[in-house]
Amino acid sequence: MKSNKLKILNDPIYGFTKIPNSLLFDIIEHPYFQRLRRVSQMGLSNLVYPGANHTRFHHAIGCMHLMQNAVHVLRLKQIEISDEEANALYIAILLHDIGHGAFSHALEHSIVDGISHEEISLQFMKKLNHQFEGQLTLAIEIFEGKYPRKFFNQLISSQLDIDRLDYLRRDSFYTGVAEGNISSERLIAMMNVANDSLVIEQKGIYSVEKFLIARRLMYWQVYLHKTGLSAENMLVNVLRRAKELSEGGAKLFASKALFFFLNTKISKENFTDSTLEIFSKLDDYDILSAIKEWTAHSDRVLSALSNMIVNRKLLKVEIQENPFSEEYLQKKISKMMTKMEFSEEEARYFVFQKTIKNQAYNPLLPIQILNKNGKLSDIAKASDQLNLQALTKPVIKHFVCYPKQMKLAQS
Repeated sequence: MKSNKLKILNDPIYGFTKIPNSLLFDIIEHPYFQRLRRVSQMGLSNLVYPGANHTRFHHAIGCMHLMQNAVHVLRLKQIEISDEEANALYIAILLHDIGHGAFSHALEHSIVDGISHEEISLQFMKKLNHQFEGQLTLAIEIFEGKYPRKFFNQLISSQLDIDRLDYLRRDSFYTGVAEGNISSERLIAMMNVANDSLVIEQKGIYSVEKFLIARRLMYWQVYLHKTGLSAENMLVNVLRRAKELSEGGAKLFASKALFFFLNTKISKENFTDSTLEIFSKLDDYDILSAIKEWTAHSDRVLSALSNMIVNRKLLKVEIQENPFSEEYLQKKISKMMTKMEFSEEEARYFVFQKTIKNQAYNPLLPIQILNKNGKLSDIAKASDQLNLQALTKPVIKHFVCYPKQMKLAQS
């Protein structure tokens, strides 16, 4: 029996969302895409915001819905977009995050650190293009910025792209942080094209201001929340330690896919089709089940870190404008070495310093406002909101992590 491929999904934010054709339906049904149901959109942020359990799958479907709205709006404004181009835009935005690993960014900074998620996304798209007999060729051109119509790529990747319009609103919804609740529909309604660039009409200026301020607030309150930073870095460290032990010959519980990445040094050169196939089997479930088993591992660093993550006994975080002195850090490391009888290398898994950066608006990639006289101006200059000029300056802060008590959580 032939299945009905013109499905309607019910999204908690946008309501009914259409899958516009059978090709998109088949891509969504593909195991590569279905893996995104098992990859959290916000890593371990649910340890801070209990509702933040949404996935990359939710986000990708939301992006496809918003892209349909964008194409509809631009066509109403006499911007010619063929059915083939529209379909390529839907595919490109649907697959823009398909290369994300388990817990989103943690793998990139630990066991799959020789290649970025954007490069893996492109590899997935090329593999799917082969399987779908070239039907993704135009989508790949747009994704790579090689298609002559520049504004198509800006819809996928820019400072006011469909990706951001979905994730800010979606992450705001699931975390309950109201400051990120932007009006994505209003912003899309104000979109236009001038000189082959994506622009926002003058009457949408306040919506853009709200979008940029919402982005800044979401970074400080959610994405760079100090408890979230602690959890994310502990996850990176537990995977780094597991890889170090595994490469040294230690036996560790791991699924086949996780075992491969723990025992293989990854680079762009060796990320072949067979590596991609193994990567497509790796998701949050592999990592969490391994960490639960590692709580009882004989290596004290691995078991302590694993226990702390499982039981939410996270490292304490201090944030300040200037770097912490090496003396301050060394004091905490020495204390840890004495108390836990760790080597300095082992202690540094629990005591470390890093930086965070928040730049809500990058003037080198401007959001252009289309004035009523047809002239274009950068939002930072067009706005009478003094804050916007301040948002162009990157804010860099330094943070240090260390155990709350110098006695680590053990099972």
